[in-house]
Amino acid sequence: MKILSKCYMGVIFFLLYIPIIVLIVFSFNDAGSLSEFTKPSLVWYEELFRDEEALSSLVNSLIIAVSSSLIATVIGTFGALGLHRMKSRYIKGSVNALTNIPMMNPDIVTGVSMMLLFVAVGTFLKTRQLFGFGTMLIAHVTFNLPYVILSVMPRFKQLDKSLSEAAQDLGCTPSKAFFKAELPEIIPGIVSGLMLGFTMSLDDFVISHFVSSPNFQTLPLYVYNQTAHDVKFSMYALCAMIVFIITVILLVVNFAGSFGSRKSRAIRR
Repeated sequence: MKILSKCYMGVIFFLLYIPIIVLIVFSFNDAGSLSEFTKPSLVWYEELFRDEEALSSLVNSLIIAVSSSLIATVIGTFGALGLHRMKSRYIKGSVNALTNIPMMNPDIVTGVSMMLLFVAVGTFLKTRQLFGFGTMLIAHVTFNLPYVILSVMPRFKQLDKSLSEAAQDLGCTPSKAFFKAELPEIIPGIVSGLMLGFTMSLDDFVISHFVSSPNFQTLPLYVYNQTAHDVKFSMYALCAMIVFIITVILLVVNFAGSFGSRKSRAIRR
């Protein structure tokens, strides 16, 4: 059974990572072909950095991802606080179910719904220039909110109920007690919600496709437009760079987490 399980895991990892390995290898192919590999070269990386449209799309993606994740984190944190302090179980369950709808809906349903909403607003305002950065930002904040609330809510449930009361007994106002006593305890949930929202926003294609404009496109939209023609090998270089950056970030986060746990253990001793 152990040999069978190891073979099964080997097949799974092979299917998962062999396409990524092929992509990275051929991003260094000087011939610009998938049929033969001539010699290693950085020519496609040089071409990528000369592609102003690709770099502009990357900047747009980063701006949208950072902005939407920050806004969703602020709104979602206070939304989770409101849900946590609701007294009625039925109202709390109903509101919680409503906040999860954008997360449970298929992306295409959310994208079409947002597009129809913005079309209706544009008709009411008598303008055809509504789609662009603003509509995409609103759409990304909308589908990021449930993930932030889902990350922050467990932290509120783990809080000691007497923590806020003790802070208020010491002279804090309710708002000051939240920022001084409760907020530091839920920061891990806030950070995880922020990172999850950033990742979801950076990766999104379907919803962005319905609320974008020709003058404002993100990196996933740019890559998709390239697939309509012969895919440039600079896209291979771009994907390889994204894989490298994500790998470095994951390694840093993992090492930082292990270092922090060791440090906390040393302090306790």
